[in-house]
Amino acid sequence: MPDRNQSALDFLLTRRSRPAKTLTGPAPDRAALVPILTAAARSPDHGKLEPWRFIVLEQGAMARLAQLVGTRGAALKEQPEQIAKAQSAFSDSPLAVVVVSAPVASPKVPEIEQRYSAGAVCLALLNAALASGWGANWLSGWPSHDRQFLTEGLGLKGHETVAGIIHIGTETSAPPERPRPDVSAITTWVAI
Repeated sequence: MPDRNQSALDFLLTRRSRPAKTLTGPAPDRAALVPILTAAARSPDHGKLEPWRFIVLEQGAMARLAQLVGTRGAALKEQPEQIAKAQSAFSDSPLAVVVVSAPVASPKVPEIEQRYSAGAVCLALLNAALASGWGANWLSGWPSHDRQFLTEGLGLKGHETVAGIIHIGTETSAPPERPRPDVSAITTWVAI
């Protein structure tokens, strides 16, 4: 039997995202955030292409983006409650890290695998923040799919998209446990 890291396994078996609306300050400062980003950057990356990058949104940026959500939501004729929900994700959160999917031209690694890698970075970032004692949640929402919001608000290039926005802060209340998938119902064993 291989050596088992029981603490890590216990963490993964009990991990639970914290709803972004329950997060408040303080958020990790830059020194506390660097190890979390470093852990996330260790995600699988076929070809060592690094087809993703981080944008750390601190308080001032969060307020600016909340305003832009209002402007873009009105221009897109989004429902007022959807605009308000998306605005509050930015205005109420103390800090967020945008994981940008930035595929690289490669004859060996298809773009879809590079996008999967960016998704793996999101989960690793979420888990690293939780393991560090912070509350964290992976969100996206309609603004993260609006090209003008991405360009004007985040400075993304034409080939870049948002894989996820990880909100990080101090948890104000522990969420209740929720039902989990029945592993036996979603697993197929193939022996031959």
